[in-house]
Amino acid sequence: MNIEYLEQARERVPNIPLLINMISRRVRQLNAGQRPLIKPDKPTQPPLDIALKEVANGLLEAEVIYDPEADNSPPEDSILTL
Repeated sequence: MNIEYLEQARERVPNIPLLINMISRRVRQLNAGQRPLIKPDKPTQPPLDIALKEVANGLLEAEVIYDPEADNSPPEDSILTL
């Protein structure tokens, strides 16, 4: 894992649980065959580093949708979009 990309991604998304969810979802997408949004540093760059670099460069954002008036319980139907 590239520590520099991790630090840059943490600056963009300071909420660690949200960052973990963003990165894990993006790694799954990359492993499923989606193309990277950035040029990999090397042909064998791991999907984790690619996802971190995408967040660090501001190419991925998260949107959490929750309507607090609908229910007082934890947001089970929150949506995380990439």
